[in-house]
Amino acid sequence: MTPRTLNLGRSLIIAMLLAVGLAACGKEGPPVPPEDEPVTYPRTYPTR
Repeated sequence: MTPRTLNLGRSLIIAMLLAVGLAACGKEGPPVPPEDEPVTYPRTYPTR
């Protein structure tokens, strides 16, 4: 194996690990407001 092939393989593995790490971030389901704060949406805005 040439050094170029090894570098390409390492770069590909690092890119795949980063993509998997980013894909695993976040929460599932709809957003839920905090329990200790009042719900202010939907809000009516004044018209002219």
